[in-house]
Amino acid sequence: MILFPAIDLKDGQCVRLKLGDMSTATIYNDDPAAQARAFEEQGFEWLHVVDLNGAFQGQSVNGAAVGAILKATNNPVQLGGGIRTLAQIEDWLDRGLARVILGTVAVRDPDLVKQACKAFPGKIAVGIDAKGGKVAVEGWAEASSLGVVELAKKFEGAGVAAIIYTDIDRDGVLTGINWDATIGLADAVSIPVIASGGLASIADIVRMTMPDARKLEGAISGRALYDGRIDPAKALAILRGRPAAETRS
Repeated sequence: MILFPAIDLKDGQCVRLKLGDMSTATIYNDDPAAQARAFEEQGFEWLHVVDLNGAFQGQSVNGAAVGAILKATNNPVQLGGGIRTLAQIEDWLDRGLARVILGTVAVRDPDLVKQACKAFPGKIAVGIDAKGGKVAVEGWAEASSLGVVELAKKFEGAGVAAIIYTDIDRDGVLTGINWDATIGLADAVSIPVIASGGLASIADIVRMTMPDARKLEGAISGRALYDGRIDPAKALAILRGRPAAETRS
């Protein structure tokens, strides 16, 4: 079970949004590379990065910041936001990404996702962001008519490494993961699912260790880590098998 710390990039800075609204950005660090190093030093073993400008503009915008992150950490990095073509995917993987996350293009052109999975085995994740149970695209600015499970099932057997499922209504507001929807998605498909959106406290970390959640690959945490609501050492100890009672405070 992996806890993925998140670096969301807006104008080269490390920020967090509320409900996906760019106007609500809180700047947490103007040096994303330093933040990546800090997460590694805290014991995290993966890093989740989103190019927020790229997600809205449909092309990579924060490439320099991502490049600096890749140089600063030894941890594998997964990146989403504005990656829409096979050439862009190949370029990012060549630059050292462990995974590319495809979101909007998974809705607009699912065949491209399948081609990417064949060309780059184990390197492609699909980001499914939902509002009111329907998939949103273009940096969450547009709603589609697709249901979450309907979209996920399009990629069964395609070789997708993981599905990152975000409940937009909970993202950045610390109300807790939507466990029912996330575990329901994991039950519906064979692709590993990563929970995202709303992780708020150690209680959510403990919830990740419950039997019905153990099928998940992990969860992403942003604001709760930055605000100090989750102690990294305590969270990682829980996920690595120490009894939860020993780590509660």
